[in-house]
Parts: sequence; structure tokens; C-alpha cells
Amino acid sequence: MPINITMPALSPTMEEGNLAKWLVKEGDHVAPGDVIAEIETDKATMEVEAVDEGTVAKLVVPAGTEGVKVNAVIAILAAEGEDAGAAAKGGDGAAPAKAEAPKGGAPISPPVGEMSAKPTEGGAAPPSSPSVTPPSALPGISPTRGEISQSRIFASPLARRIASEAGVELSAIEGSGPHGRVVKADVEKAVAGGAKAPAQKAAPAAAEAPAAAAPAARPMSDDTVLKLFEEGSYDLLPHDGMRRTIAARLTESHQTVPAYFVSMDCEIDALLKLRAEINAASPMLKTEKGEVPAYKLSVNDFIIKAMALALRDVPMANASWTSTARVRHKHSDVGVAVAIPDGLITPIIRKAEAKTLSVISNEMKDLAKRARDKKLKPQEYQGGTTAVSNLGMFGVSNFTSIINPPHASIVSIGAGVEKPVVKKGAIVVATVMTATFAFDHRVIDGALGAELAAAFQRHIEKPMGMLV
Repeated sequence: MPINITMPALSPTMEEGNLAKWLVKEGDHVAPGDVIAEIETDKATMEVEAVDEGTVAKLVVPAGTEGVKVNAVIAILAAEGEDAGAAAKGGDGAAPAKAEAPKGGAPISPPVGEMSAKPTEGGAAPPSSPSVTPPSALPGISPTRGEISQSRIFASPLARRIASEAGVELSAIEGSGPHGRVVKADVEKAVAGGAKAPAQKAAPAAAEAPAAAAPAARPMSDDTVLKLFEEGSYDLLPHDGMRRTIAARLTESHQTVPAYFVSMDCEIDALLKLRAEINAASPMLKTEKGEVPAYKLSVNDFIIKAMALALRDVPMANASWTSTARVRHKHSDVGVAVAIPDGLITPIIRKAEAKTLSVISNEMKDLAKRARDKKLKPQEYQGGTTAVSNLGMFGVSNFTSIINPPHASIVSIGAGVEKPVVKKGAIVVATVMTATFAFDHRVIDGALGAELAAAFQRHIEKPMGMLV
């Protein structure tokens, strides 16, 4: 019986991915645990393992294909003793790689990081009719702005976003997904057909307003934007998955998180001196490239540690927001913003409050390198309890960052600059670094935010305490 291999969901939010490379060819025998393909998500390239044994009868989706939907059939295996040619023909009835889920039922996404491979009669995916709860009805998740009026409509998050941007009313669209769920293709079809949001009901004549209400502001359409520029004076850079994800998450944060900002000046002369002494005392390790230091601490390593210890000292600030409860975390998992080609990602130092500076330093170097190579696993950049963004190396003196949910805080670090300060009535020169905190007011009130900022400043200005 043919075994369909389908596109796995490599993260909870993944809806499609790019099939970057096949590591097997038709006719190869594979066993459970064998790496058979590389899948590119919006922020990482991951290896995918087979979960069944058999012979590769057909590679349905060619290497390099972009936008392959989760659960779409990408390959067919012939079971033991089965003719590969017959299995390949038997899989012709499988759903095409980029098709939406068939109306009336859809296969369930496999667990994160697991390749779905189920034996089916004739290679067709088995129907299923699970009980599905709309995202807006899940405990601890509230609909974002623009979704509230449509929260009872059963639609995918991507479909909701596209409908909101296009000004299309979801209730007017017939869904083709499981249980009538409105999916991306349904919205795009409605937009192409000229569907628009229903007009506002006219007020009774007796209650006519004295002046016409201003129309609701909407983003300019793509065509409108391009008409503002002379043809041939620009290049179009199509959005990749990462750019779309960054735009969607930060727009959601800006629209839904009531953020406020607190700035704190920190003197870092003692930190710079301690850093130089620790690096000078680093033992040398023999490698293929010769002797190298066992560690080389950066200022950012101290900042990560200071933020982790500040959250340990002020545990009520180490929390996340849900609609039913605050999630108070037991450890400080610090995300660190890393710039990668045309994007940004925040790998996470887990339990940073319990790690030494040298461990944080080496771990951060490894995470940053793999982030730039797009080799991070989802668990290495998803979640976390806070974040650090440092632009000091670019000479930026201070700035503010947008909170990345589920975090309730982020600290933005500026450059260390020599400034005159008053100490015991005398003016002296000190190296001062400005740290600007953004806090989610639903979780961290003003006094609590100030307490966390003060704890961070204390650890930065007395760095010897971070060594014990």
C-alpha cells in the first residue's frame, strides 16, 4: 500500500514552507529516522526525517519548490514488497502540493518537527473530521484588532489578515476548508471577484449627522504606492516568508500591546574593566587553527546576564499576558536580536540567570552563527520571556523597540559614551550607556517596570556580582 509523505508543520504557526532540497532520490530505500529532505521555513532551514520504512517511489514536489502547503503530499513511498512503479501510480490521486485542503475534511497537521507519513488506499490521504476550535475561542488568546468584529467567523489567521487588508467581510465568503473554514484561497478568490466590505447602514433621516463622518483610514494599495514613483526608478523585492512574518507579528504587537517606555543611564566603566580582566585571564585551547581563547566576553554578554538576573530579582515582571491569566515564568529565557540578511531573528538563551558569562558568551556565538546560516531549530527562537536589542555597535545612543509577544518586555541598548557626571560634588568623566525598556502595561505596571530597570542598572554598574 503506498505511503504518502506530506509537508510537515515545523512550528505551530507554519502554514507553508519551501522544499529546499531532497536528500534522497527515487528508488532509494529509507528507514525511520533517515533524513530525507531540507525544508525552509520563514526563519530556518530544517532537516526532516522519515517516520516509515519503504522505497521512494515518487518525488511529487521538486526540490526548490516554494510555498508548499502543510499536509500537501510531497513524496510517495512503496511499502516493503510493493512495486515502486505501481505505488507511484497509486499515489496520483493525492492532493497537489499547493492545493488548499479539500472541502468537507482535511488531514491534521503532524506534530511540530515530525514528518507525516500515513499509509493510504491508493495513495490518497485519509479523510478526517476533527473537532476544531476557532483560534479566537481558545483560552488565553484574544482576537487582534480588526478581527474582533469577525471573531465568530471560522477562518484561518492568514485568511483573516488578507481579508482585513483588502477590506473584505469574511461573513460574505463561503469557506472551502474543513467545516466551512475560510482559507487564503477563498479570500483571494473573493478579492479577485470584486468583493468588498458591506456598506454601513444609513442612519435614520431624523438623526442625520450635521457633518459627514471622515472615511476610515486604510493603507494605500500596492498600485497606489507604485504610481507615486517614476516607472523604472525602482526595483521590486518580493516579500519572503521571514519579511511577512516580521511585518505581521510587529503590526499585531503595535496594535494590541499597550506599551510604555522607561530609560535608565548606566555607568559601565567598572564593567569594561572587569570584561578586559576576564578576557585576559582566559585559558588558551588548542584547535586546528592554532591556540584560541576558551571564551571572549562581549558587553552584550553582560547585558544578557544582567537582564536575566533583574528578572530573577523582580519575579512579577518575568511574565506573559493571556486573556485569562498572567503567565509567571520560573526562569529568565532571554531572546537576543540578531540581524541576518534582510531580516531579524531572536535566538534564546534559556535559563540565563543560572549560566556563567562564559557559557552565555559561547552559546550566543553559536546561536548567532546558526541564525545567520538559517540553521536554528524552532525551539531555539520561539518563546522566551524577554528580549535584548543592542544597536550600540552602530553608534546609536538610544532607541525604543517593539515588544515581541509573548514577551512583556524588551530592553534597547545604546552605545557607551563618555559624559561628564557629578560624583560627590565633583565633575568627572564616565562611560554612560542608555538602556530603554519597553513594557506591556497589562503585565508590568509603571512602578514594577521602574523596579526592573533599577535592578538591571544595579547589576550593570556592579558587575562583580554577576560572577557569583
